[in-house]
Amino acid sequence: MREAADALPAWLDALRPGRSLGLSGYGICLAGIVARELLRFVHQKERFFSALVRPLVWLFIFAAGFRNVLGVSIIPPYETYILYEVYITPGLAVMIQLFNGMLSSLTMVYDREVGSMRVLLTSPFPRWFLLLAKIIGTVAVSLVQVYVFLAVARFWEVDIPARGYLFALPALVMSGFMLAAIGLLLSSLVRQMDNFASVMNFVIFPMFFASSALYPLWRIREASEVLYVTCLVNPFTHAVELVRHALYGAFEPVSALVVTGTTLAFFFLAVLAYDPGRGMMGRRGGPAGDAQ
Repeated sequence: MREAADALPAWLDALRPGRSLGLSGYGICLAGIVARELLRFVHQKERFFSALVRPLVWLFIFAAGFRNVLGVSIIPPYETYILYEVYITPGLAVMIQLFNGMLSSLTMVYDREVGSMRVLLTSPFPRWFLLLAKIIGTVAVSLVQVYVFLAVARFWEVDIPARGYLFALPALVMSGFMLAAIGLLLSSLVRQMDNFASVMNFVIFPMFFASSALYPLWRIREASEVLYVTCLVNPFTHAVELVRHALYGAFEPVSALVVTGTTLAFFFLAVLAYDPGRGMMGRRGGPAGDAQ
């Protein structure tokens, strides 16, 4: 983290009073924030390996145990019967983005108190732009993790069409934006890093397990109608289905609409929450409120 912080002064120079913001100023600011997220990711190698270990354990151990019990019948976008590990791969890929979005929000709690974001929130740049740049950096990191996971999964009988890796990119960007926006809103509600771990668990596990990531919706409906409805209204389900269809060259319009709407709603709420006059940060006397 210290190495990433050392790289800040060069691009923070764009924030000097009297310097024109212009397109170049916005570009420098965006590039700096994204570069900082990537540098933090590079220098925290344990974060990369932990992000891979979690889904790979599910794929290699959990899926192997249920392989003969939970074979998946022919459902869109699949054109034949598939192995269970093939079915859960898209859900595990989005799970990586979910954890990455929450961890990025954890760093936001730190940054806005004593890090670079405390300076940025008092800069002339609009807060919506700073928060958007933070999300873009988060999504960039998650894409690296997801594609490494998909490459490893290919050696575990998870046969995805070559074109699917390209088709899935827009879907992964959309799902990454949605999960990062949710995490960003959560970060505005928490003042101390110690409290954020419990909030993460409260959000991550219900979103992941009450979705179609591990089981097809028709199986869930057979077990419980209430759980089925819960999965339908869970935006994580639609992120998983959007990525699942994209990996096989299909498009799921309902899921795309839900993911887009959820992203816009949570990003709008996050911008309001970080507004020094109306948001949670202003009412709690945080750095955004100190800027006034």
